[in-house]
Amino acid sequence: MNIEPIAHIHSAFPEKFGIPRQSGLAENLSAKIVFEPQYRNADALRGISEFDYIWLIWEFSANRRRGKADEAHAPWQPTVRPPRLGGNKSMGVFATRSPFRPNPLGLSSVRIDHVELDSAEGPVIWVRGADLMDGTPIYDIKPYITYADSHPEAASGYVDSLPERKLEVTIPEGLVSRFARNGKFLVELREVLSLDPRPSYQDDPERIYGLSFAGHNVKFRVTDGKLTVTDIE
Repeated sequence: MNIEPIAHIHSAFPEKFGIPRQSGLAENLSAKIVFEPQYRNADALRGISEFDYIWLIWEFSANRRRGKADEAHAPWQPTVRPPRLGGNKSMGVFATRSPFRPNPLGLSSVRIDHVELDSAEGPVIWVRGADLMDGTPIYDIKPYITYADSHPEAASGYVDSLPERKLEVTIPEGLVSRFARNGKFLVELREVLSLDPRPSYQDDPERIYGLSFAGHNVKFRVTDGKLTVTDIE
């Protein structure tokens, strides 16, 4: 089966570092889905505004191998080390959502913010809560249906014993004032930082990290569960 992207997403993340590890964790994080020219037909989106959420099927394109020769000689790995387990315990690849898979496909549930049917880029879907890097190819879109897709009492394996922890985020007033007219940026940035963008195996209180977000380079450090932004360039 040959598949091709129907669209690409445009988000605040030009690189992988800092992207939420699951969709919906940063629920205010906005992004837009722009269709490829051959799929810019408003009729294809007829009825989509009646749904609150959609599923995105996409590619972990940043993990794409270098050339066919390399691909042919790079065997898939049956186990991976999930970040939620500190990166030091192996689990079966099909028991995880690791981006390193035989077929590098991702699945995300995102909330529809609004739909533009006649923008300069054709029909555009604005969403919230996406965990995708800017430019990620999307291969299909399907509506989220509560009666079939929601299983609130289902067991979630090792994830159940590891509740998502959030950091306390401090942004000095001098940095906040730079964005007095862009409250949306600060809301989304705080949400992303609270999820702890660092690799799970790193906990150096003296280290300064850099996060590329919405055209800015955000520098921060983490000490005792508290994240402090040191600069925004």
